[in-house]
Amino acid sequence: MSVIAEIIDTLENKVEKLFIKMKSLEKNNQDLKSELINTASIIQTQSEEIQSLKSQYETLKIASSLLGSDDNKRDTKLKINSLIREIDYCIAQLSD
Repeated sequence: MSVIAEIIDTLENKVEKLFIKMKSLEKNNQDLKSELINTASIIQTQSEEIQSLKSQYETLKIASSLLGSDDNKRDTKLKINSLIREIDYCIAQLSD
């Protein structure tokens, strides 16, 4: 009987260790999920900031071209032509 008791004690110890390890892994998993959510939020914020900076950069390029910079004159002319076409389209829509 003592052999069976030792086996049961050993088994109980192993099961207890498994539960402790499982709790530790669950906590680690929860921490990782929280970190993932925070990281996704940071990425979203940075993506929005990048888009804003790209828009500002394009605006500055156009403004620079309008002020006489030779670097982006072609791009500026194309953008102005595009804006004129959009305005003409809007006027045509209002006229109908």
